[in-house]
Amino acid sequence: MEIADIQSLATRIKQNVQTVIIGKEEVIDQLVIALLSSSHVLLDDVPGMGKTLLANSLSQSISGKFKRLQFTPDLLPSDVTGIHFFNQKNGEFEFREGPIFTNILLADEINRATPRTQSSLLEAMEEKQVSIDGETHTLGKPFMVIATQNPVESQGTFPLPEAQLDRFLMKIEMGYPSKEEGISILKRFKQGSPIGKIEPVASQDEVVAAQKLYSNVHVSDDLLDYIIQIVEATRNHDEIELGVSPRGSQALLKAVQVYAILQGRSYVLPDDIKAMAKPVLAHRLVIDEMTKLKVGYEHELLDSIIEKIAVPSEEELLKGVE
Repeated sequence: MEIADIQSLATRIKQNVQTVIIGKEEVIDQLVIALLSSSHVLLDDVPGMGKTLLANSLSQSISGKFKRLQFTPDLLPSDVTGIHFFNQKNGEFEFREGPIFTNILLADEINRATPRTQSSLLEAMEEKQVSIDGETHTLGKPFMVIATQNPVESQGTFPLPEAQLDRFLMKIEMGYPSKEEGISILKRFKQGSPIGKIEPVASQDEVVAAQKLYSNVHVSDDLLDYIIQIVEATRNHDEIELGVSPRGSQALLKAVQVYAILQGRSYVLPDDIKAMAKPVLAHRLVIDEMTKLKVGYEHELLDSIIEKIAVPSEEELLKGVE
């Protein structure tokens, strides 16, 4: 598989998802970027915006297994990962897989579960495996968690800790459709949901192959320095209590490499970093409680940081590009 093949794969998946989801081109792009970079996404929006439909459409597009798990306060870690149960017929313990053994897991309203249950996802998201009763079980490939949460509800919820937020490549807000998109949605769904008619356009093997090769996209040393300058600026900003971690800088690198492929290039440009900086870094910033009251202020902070950092020259960026 070559870079052009990954772009073709991404385009097929995106166009297939758009047969169900009206508009939201940027959101779908970001979801495909997370998939191809073997990462996870947090969808942060009010109910009824099509988050479940979006996740299911993506799964069916790649011939993947899709499981939806409703997170509630009484959900236990074993309800996520699975349990060992005693089979009386065989007279021995057997492992019963939990819903995490899938290709795409929709962790619906993840912030309604207790921190203990939320943390049951951490090992799976980071290492693609789960440990149960001292035994390690490897998850299938591809594996992706798409978690959702409702930002306007706080009663009966447990906010995600920074350690877990840091494991999501991006935090995405879908937003309301435009008037024209709303009319198109009504027309498309008036005879029933089109999700039942969606056909696979890619195989799981193709996705796994792309996940292994996207890192071949060229990133100049100057752009690596540019990324680190942005990250370090978040760590030394007066209004930011805790800046972006090394995991966050690695996440930005992965995202921009896949983003460049979607633009038809085998090399990264500064505009790719600017495009990915806010969805990848904003949710990793820890700011004081009073500042949090200003919705979207993290994005404003990142904009101000990026504006102050000098962009590398194009001649230096393209050194080493074949």
